[in-house]
Amino acid sequence: MIHSYGKNRLERDTMIKLALSDLDDSLIRVGLPHATRHALDAIHAMIDAGLRFGPCTGRVPWDLHLLFAEDKQAYRTGVTVNGQLVYIDGELVFDQPIPHEGLQKVANTVYDFPGTALMINDFGNRYSVGISAQEIGEYYSEFGRIGKVLVRIPEDRPIYKANIRVVGDKKRLHEVRAQLMHLVPELDFVYPNPHVNYIDVASKGWSKAKGVEVLVRELGIGLDEVVVFGDAENDLDVLRYVPNSVAMANATPAAAEAARWHIGPSAQDAVADALLDIVDAAKTGGMPSFMGEMR
Repeated sequence: MIHSYGKNRLERDTMIKLALSDLDDSLIRVGLPHATRHALDAIHAMIDAGLRFGPCTGRVPWDLHLLFAEDKQAYRTGVTVNGQLVYIDGELVFDQPIPHEGLQKVANTVYDFPGTALMINDFGNRYSVGISAQEIGEYYSEFGRIGKVLVRIPEDRPIYKANIRVVGDKKRLHEVRAQLMHLVPELDFVYPNPHVNYIDVASKGWSKAKGVEVLVRELGIGLDEVVVFGDAENDLDVLRYVPNSVAMANATPAAAEAARWHIGPSAQDAVADALLDIVDAAKTGGMPSFMGEMR
């Protein structure tokens, strides 16, 4: 069971052994195709110091090679798809698929919502489910690359990544999510990023925090030896769960409030600088300087 830890208690007798970071607008500024050279160098500084780094992301693992500029060492360990796939040293150690019945119910529901499409990412293949041919033509540019259109959710394999794309303004986005939460209560619906009109679909009660819980247990380290960086709604649970949680300067108000520590914006590569701070602190067995006074 996940518990929240008191953020006013300082664990100065420990040091950070594992750093986990959200990707979009945290480690990687929105608009960039992948992590900067500075960020990759900082990750390797962590690895060379005998520490661990990994993504803590809603992204699928089969897209990480692009987001880390083909640097496989940078993402061998981590929490992906909002905690539904967890890896250690390149090996899958845990998976939590989205229930097929619930996903099909979502597909049936969004079919009646104009300007919406359920997208599933099936190991690199992207499909849409529950969308009419007319809407594909009308909203193609807004939906992006749709791929094959399916009538039903595939039942012969697990599905880990699904999201709903909504054409319209933020008000429309919020309306669609509210209806889905009411009509399909057996699943969770969370915003992955404030810059896009997407709604991530997840197994009920599952989040990045659940993935971190699994990862920490499998690695055999203490939760207070972990730091996590985030900026958006799908980071809220993990920011509240990990004692040493860090929000970006560009974080949503809720994410900033949930975090214990605060650093600069993604646009200034603040996560990379924080990783180097962790490496320096590890040399003396201490805590990094950005873990100073709480804001």
